[in-house]
Amino acid sequence: MLSYQHSFHAGNLADVQKHALLAQALDYLTRKDKPLSYIETHAGRGLYDLAGDEAQKTGEAAKGIDIAESWFPKDHAYRRALTSIRALHGDTSYPGSPLIAQTLLRDTDKLHLADLHPQEYAALRSNLRAPNTKIYQQDGLELAQSLCPPDPRRGMMLIDPPWEVKSDYDTIPVQMGKLARKWNVGILMLWYPILTDGLHHPMLDRLDELFPEALRHEVKFPPARKGHRMTGSGMFVVNPPWGLSDFAKSLSQRFAKL
Repeated sequence: MLSYQHSFHAGNLADVQKHALLAQALDYLTRKDKPLSYIETHAGRGLYDLAGDEAQKTGEAAKGIDIAESWFPKDHAYRRALTSIRALHGDTSYPGSPLIAQTLLRDTDKLHLADLHPQEYAALRSNLRAPNTKIYQQDGLELAQSLCPPDPRRGMMLIDPPWEVKSDYDTIPVQMGKLARKWNVGILMLWYPILTDGLHHPMLDRLDELFPEALRHEVKFPPARKGHRMTGSGMFVVNPPWGLSDFAKSLSQRFAKL
């Protein structure tokens, strides 16, 4: 299935959690003058217009980044990425995770971004042109398995599937186990929705067994609209970088006040 379009959801509270943690991790990694690899398995188009018809139809950004941006000081990596990208693309633009990563990373770092959807892939190629960035129209998890361990070996991966297929909840732990064995020093970040049907619970039980030292961070927030099944979101991080757990706790305090 290739029906999911993130344009309807860009800048929502799930994005805030995911992108803030991503930016925090990348900021820590780039403090060392050593190149790194960044891999993203489900990249999307990379850049969204919050004034566009899709975003306006759901209004999720108005309940997300429009409220949450003030949570972060101007020198925080997430806020710096937003400022830089809006300066280039306009005040109503919002970056997806690949553009946040590209903005915060350096010319010496390597980015590998995958998306199987033809329209998203084409937009990603247009939005993220850079010599250090390779973009693939390919199953992202297959690409990740073929790349690991990457060169440079230091780095991180974001796994952010649309969760359209229920079997994803069974296959993700298997895939992450294989990736961790191939790339034992890599930071593996998995985003997942918290849904009213609880599909994520067995997956997380398995991940907890595989990675007992991982960081598991979940936030709850009001449904975007009446009848919406997502009531929160989570990030499961294997080999979390120093300081990410403390930052996640501070983020939880912000969400708790919604």
